Order: sequence, then structure tokens, then C-alpha cells
Amino acid sequence: MVDRSAPPERPRSSFARVSPRRVVKATLYTVAVLAFCLLAAAPFLIMGITTFQTDRDLYRRDANPFDYAEAPTLEHLDNLFNDTNYLAFVRNSAVVGAVVVVITLALSLPAAYSLARLTGRWGERAGILMFIVYLVPPTLLFIPLFRIIVSLGLSNSLLSLIVVYPTITVPFSAWLLMGFFKSIPPETEEAALVDGYHPYGAFLRVALPLARPGIISVIVFSFTLTLHEFIYALVFIQRSEWRTLSVGVPSELILGDVFFWQPLLASALIVAVPVALVYNVFLDRLIQGFTGGAVKG
Repeated sequence: MVDRSAPPERPRSSFARVSPRRVVKATLYTVAVLAFCLLAAAPFLIMGITTFQTDRDLYRRDANPFDYAEAPTLEHLDNLFNDTNYLAFVRNSAVVGAVVVVITLALSLPAAYSLARLTGRWGERAGILMFIVYLVPPTLLFIPLFRIIVSLGLSNSLLSLIVVYPTITVPFSAWLLMGFFKSIPPETEEAALVDGYHPYGAFLRVALPLARPGIISVIVFSFTLTLHEFIYALVFIQRSEWRTLSVGVPSELILGDVFFWQPLLASALIVAVPVALVYNVFLDRLIQGFTGGAVKG
């Protein structure tokens, strides 16, 4: 029988069940993560601090890069925004990136879906051929492409980049999206057809939502490629007001052996922060998009 007069046993504290070994492992893990985060954020931190440093403070050999020996200044930001075409570079890059993303999706989505549903070996061979086109280095193509751009009368305009960049983004994007469309069972689309949807409706309402991680990966890949691409932007456009960030910033802030470090780092930081935030927001979808599409494709 149970002795009801005895006091009930108190439950043990959760801290008493935690072993010292687990505490040490958790502490080491936290320290390692914090050290990695600090290491990854150090370039952004240095760029932000250097942006407001004076020239004398920057070139002092005994100066601490994480501190100000002199009062911070806004002179270099004023130089960046008022003495260069930086805002025009940002606008041009945004316009080119947005249009290229739209063109890439409009061409790669139906191409990838068609190749994924193409039976036999022809669909796989065509996908591999499209990916091989992406592997051709731009250094072999910019001369013939430049002659085509000149013959079309598109030199010194953003249209030259809008026409050329999809030749890089579409093959890779189509190959990437093929993996997602192959992973979608055809029975789901057949069920949509039985329910009365048109084939285009089944594609839009069934296939596209299931391939959303791949679509996000294509958007980020295409837009970031237009931001950092250099060779075509340098060759096709010579006028400063129509240049993109990758060419306009170094052409105006690097004069011979003179580097205007504070405006250079400020221009990079202003663009890098929004891109980094977008990557962090869609990080899971990006990993799923690139790994899933590559493996299943």
C-alpha cells in the first residue's frame, strides 16, 4: 500500500540533469558560431568604418582599422553621390537586372518544362547541351557578340546588355529548373486536366507552385549575375551615364594608381547590404533550389 502521509517527492531540476560535458560542448559550439559570424561580418564592418575615415586616418600605419583616430567625416559619401554617376549606375543595374530576370523566366520556364516532359533521351541530351553552352567563357564570346551589337546599333545602350545577358542566364536556369519539373509527378497535371484545366492552366497552377524554390534561385542568380558581370558591360558601353555598377564604380574611383578607398568601399557596402539581406531571407529556398535542381536534373 502507498503511504499517503509521506510527503510527495519533489521533481528534480532540469539543470541537475544537464551533464558538464554537454555544457562544455554547447559553450564551444556557441563560441565557434560567434567567431564565424564575426569573421564573416568583418569585411562589412571594416567597409562601414572606413567609409567615414579621413584620408590621414586611413593611411596611418599604426592606426586601428576598427577605430577612429580623427573625427568621422561625410566627405566621401558626398563625393560618391555628388561627384560621380553612382546613382545612375545603381539605376542602370537595377533596370538591366529586372528586365533580364523577366526575360530569363519567360524563356527558361517553358524550355525547362518541355525538356523535362520530353520522353526518351532527347530531353536529357538537350538539357546537357544547354548547360554546356553556359560553360563557354565570356572571353571567347565578347568579340563576336560586340560585332553583333554594333551591327544592330545597340552599342552604348542598356539594350546591349539586356540582349546579351539572357544568353548566359537562360541555359543555366533551364537546366536548373528541369530538375524540379522532373520531380513533379505527371499524374498531378493529369488530374488537373481531368478537373477541367487547360494544359497551360495546369502548368501555371500545378507545376509552377511546386517549382517555386527553383524559380527563386533563378531570380537571385540572374539578378546577381547582372550586378557583377564585367566584360560585356565594359566592352559594350563607353558612356559613363549608361554604365552599370561593376564598371562605372571602378572607372570613376580608380584613376591610374590612385584608389579612392572610402568611396569605393561605401559604394560596395551600399549594394552588398540589400543583396545580403535578400540572400538571408531566401537562404533555405536557395539551398533547396540549387541542390534539388542540380541533383534531380
